[in-house]
This record gives sequence, C-alpha cells and structure tokens, in this order.
Amino acid sequence: MGESQSSKTDRPAAAGFEIRGGGYRAGIAATGAGLRLLERDGPDGPTALTETWDLGTRPPLSAGLILAPWPNRIRDGRFAFDGIDHQLEITEPGFANASHGFVRRRDWRVVNHADDRIELSIDVGLHKGWPYPLRLTVDYVLGDDGLTVTHTATNTGAIPAPFGMGFHSYVRAGDFPLDECTLRLSAGTRLPLDERMLPSGGSQAVAGTDYDFTSPRTLAGVALDTPFSALDVDVDGRSRHELRAPDGTGTVLWAAREFGWLQAFVADPDAGKSYPGRGRALALEPMTCPPDAFNSGIDQLVLAPGQQWTGVWGMSARGS
Repeated sequence: MGESQSSKTDRPAAAGFEIRGGGYRAGIAATGAGLRLLERDGPDGPTALTETWDLGTRPPLSAGLILAPWPNRIRDGRFAFDGIDHQLEITEPGFANASHGFVRRRDWRVVNHADDRIELSIDVGLHKGWPYPLRLTVDYVLGDDGLTVTHTATNTGAIPAPFGMGFHSYVRAGDFPLDECTLRLSAGTRLPLDERMLPSGGSQAVAGTDYDFTSPRTLAGVALDTPFSALDVDVDGRSRHELRAPDGTGTVLWAAREFGWLQAFVADPDAGKSYPGRGRALALEPMTCPPDAFNSGIDQLVLAPGQQWTGVWGMSARGS
C-alpha cells in the first residue's frame, strides 16, 4: 500500500538478525520486526525475492514492516467500538488518516532465535484513542518450501478489542526490472478507493477490467494501489499470487484464509514514490481486512479478553 510522503518517518533499524534454511536466507530487523531481505541460493549466486534495505537505514516505503493493530487507514482517525467513540492520532496528515497501527516503528524483542527461525514479540500498550492492550508475536521460519511467517495476537486486557493486521511486503523477481515481469493475482474482486485512499464504494468484480490479474499480465505501465479480495484458495487453503520474470522464475506470495485481503501497490517514480535503486517496485501485502474496517466493520476481528488469533502467510521462489 502506498506510503504517503508525510508519514515516511520509520526510524533506522540498528539491530538485525539472519536465518538460513532450505537454500534460503532472510534478514530481519528488530525495528518493526521487519523483513529486510529474502533470497534463494542458486548456481549463479543468490536471487532476491524481496526488495531489500540495509540495517541502520529507514525501510523505504515501510518495506517489510508489520501493520497492526490495524492495517491500512482509518478515516479521520475516528472509530466507534462497543458504543464508545475513539480518536486516534493522525499519522497521515496529508490525508487526515490514522495509518498502519503502532508497531512498525518500535523495536520488537527476540523470543527465540535458531539457525532457520526467529520469533519476536511486542506489547501494544495504551495509546491516544486506543485502550486495548495486546501482545503480538511473529515467527519467521525458513525451509525447503521457502519462508513461512506466523503471526499471533493476544488480547491481554480485560475488555474485548478490535483488531486487524497486515504485512508491507515487497516482492521481486531477482534483478529483472518490474516492467519486464508479469503479475498473477488469485483475486476476484477489488475495492475502489478515493483520493484519500479510503473506500469509495462496495467491492467490484475484476473480471474484464483493468484490475483482472487472474491470468498473468505484464506490469509495464501498470499503476496499482488497490485492495483485492475474494481470494481464490487452493486445496491446501492458501491463496497464491505470482510475480514472474521473463525466464519463468520469480516469487510466489501465499496466504492462509486468515488473510482474506491483498493490497497491491506499485511504487512509481512518476507518481513521486520510488524504491531506492530500483525505481518501480511491487508490494503485495496480505491483510486481514480492508481500509477503514474499524468503521465499515468489514472483516474486522474482535478479540475477547485472553483470546488469541493466529494467521499465516509466506513466500517462495518460483522455478523456471
């Protein structure tokens, strides 16, 4: 999802960790529990499956960061829950929205770290307009089938809490420019957005429109900042989305049913949003709910006191 210029204030990540397994390598930053690189070994060296950034630098366009306890945007920072009105801090002043939650700029603590996995945790305390304490964990695991990411959220408070989650992942097909690649999305509908990147109507079928990526389509000249839903799942209960290079290689992003939404965003220098060293770049972001879900109620989660939610997604290399 596009990051407004006014909200690009992610502070540098100093602490980082590496995991390896199944021929894959991942780099994780403590700040935001960010996935700062994912690559797969090959005969000619490693191939990048994600856009990358260096420790000690700001994650460009919030790349690889966790978005919680809500993903995307809340209109005017206002929502009502259980009959109580809440006013969150406006973190996207250009659009007057509360954007992306509280945890992408904070340091997470390491719970477990082995050669092929790392688990990090953070407590979401009380904030302006947010009286709901939560504990979040993320577990990154590498194996022969690539990267598996497991998120949990636990309501540690005494009252029910609204909840949503997303992940700001950027996918890449090695060193191929984005416009030489094709995209396939297992998505049947898209949600139209207005100039504030908030819903402007109900979901619409993508069939026969410019938003239909159910068959691979070139990304040359394509502009996207779009929430997709009606995700088509395979027999294993996972939806799969593919960025393919001209030689047939590429990256597969999959998500279990808990992530019923996918935000697709193309960073484009012509629109004032460029990924350093790459220019145009593609974010495929698994999310549990659409923008402004705390007001629309669409796929909003509610956690009872002590209740835990778990969601899983991942990435792997696509062979030729």
